[in-house]
Amino acid sequence: MLYFSKIKIISVVILSILLSYFASSNFFKFDDKYFSKNINLGLDLQGGSYLLLEVDNKPVIIETLQNKVIELKKYFKDKKIILRNISLENNLISFMVDQNQLETTIEHLDKDESIINPYYQQFKTHQFNIETLKNKINLSISNYGLVKIKNSSLDQALEIVRRRVDEIGTNEPNILKRGNDRILVELPGLKDPGRIKSLLGKTANLTFRFVTENSEETFGTEKVSFEDGSEQLIISKRIVISGDNLVDAQPRMDTQMNETIVSFTLDRVGAKKFAKATTTGVGKRLAIVLDEKIISAPNVREPIVGGNGQISGGFTFQSATDLALLLRSGALPAPLNIIEERTVGPDLGQDSINAGIFSLFIGFFLVIFYMFYKYKIFGLIANATLIINLFLLIGILTLLEATLTLPGIAGIILTVGMAVDANVLIFERIREETKLEKNPIIAFDSGYTKSRTTILDANITTLIAATILFFMGSGPVKGFSITLGIGILSTLFSVYFIARLLTSLYVTKNKHKEKLI
Repeated sequence: MLYFSKIKIISVVILSILLSYFASSNFFKFDDKYFSKNINLGLDLQGGSYLLLEVDNKPVIIETLQNKVIELKKYFKDKKIILRNISLENNLISFMVDQNQLETTIEHLDKDESIINPYYQQFKTHQFNIETLKNKINLSISNYGLVKIKNSSLDQALEIVRRRVDEIGTNEPNILKRGNDRILVELPGLKDPGRIKSLLGKTANLTFRFVTENSEETFGTEKVSFEDGSEQLIISKRIVISGDNLVDAQPRMDTQMNETIVSFTLDRVGAKKFAKATTTGVGKRLAIVLDEKIISAPNVREPIVGGNGQISGGFTFQSATDLALLLRSGALPAPLNIIEERTVGPDLGQDSINAGIFSLFIGFFLVIFYMFYKYKIFGLIANATLIINLFLLIGILTLLEATLTLPGIAGIILTVGMAVDANVLIFERIREETKLEKNPIIAFDSGYTKSRTTILDANITTLIAATILFFMGSGPVKGFSITLGIGILSTLFSVYFIARLLTSLYVTKNKHKEKLI
């Protein structure tokens, strides 16, 4: 029957008021620390920066090949097979074996169970292609081997980029894969991406290496310049510790030297290595190298055994903060190049907002006019429910601090249409029931009950489509699916609780009228 208990009525009213309050916080400012959430506007609405990054996989491929050379030497040494004239040139590993060991060597490289050259059953290919010229063997990375390297470095780079952007505190960034070697970064509200570009452009490969006393480069040493280009030092290629051993890094103010520094904390393995190196290296200079540039090279005055240290280098507080951020987020597996950059101005965003809101209001008022013309007082009830439904939807989006984009506004407009569709189905069903049933209360209750299956079927199928869009889509498509999905749930609530409550109150008070609808 068209009956609502007092508890149900109070619950519906409280929930509607609460969500409406959250929705109104987007239009009015409240001095309330508990209800200070807002809907975030996407890049297409409020403007911001758009960066398309490309992963340079050349260093990763070279490193993979270098590691494979070491692996080949060790593996075939254990198998008592001697590799001669092994070389790496133009991404090609070449070596020679004795004629009597050639067949055995190829068998180790070409069998499906090969450890040294893995076979990918689903792609019917090995990691390396094999080519033989007499007793010379050439190994080159297969197409799938390249794809696997690219996918792996892209996944790692994506995670590092996300950490760096999140550390800066950019509002609702959108970071996505594009192909197998590109990353899209959208930063709503950020008009000057200079700092982000600087941070994303650094690989952040940190190493600690001792400065040698040699005046010329020798085997095991190399010449490296300071970051400001003021000096060059000959340093050892042997790495004491790397950025992988860092647990934390923070900018600090050294009160004794009155300069900004970066303090760091090492993990257990790193602390042990650092303590041993600084104990034996007291009096030597320790170069701190970031991306093949020396940041500083202080003298080791005493052993550093606590697992904590500091980096100094004439930093400003901003540069120290950025360096600490880079070290905390970890090194990129490969360099990133910015191949496309766009800055969306606020005028474009405002135009988009105005166009979206204008279209929403036109559709909204046309629907209101039609419903009132068609169903009179019940059209007013449907229209009031429609307005409340919009507040519920915006309130939920505000609670979730969702990002609203143009497709999101389209989802809201579609929700308005679906909410009206549900009311039309109910009212038409009620008209049919009033022809068969003289008691208006029973007729109205039957109309709501018998139309429920049709309305649920229509909305659930749309909700399934929205769910698929959310998991399979990306960026703006996800924004559309979120607003559509939440809009479906708020529509069902408003139709079967709010509209039905208002309808029951009117029908109960006017049950003696001949024609209610």
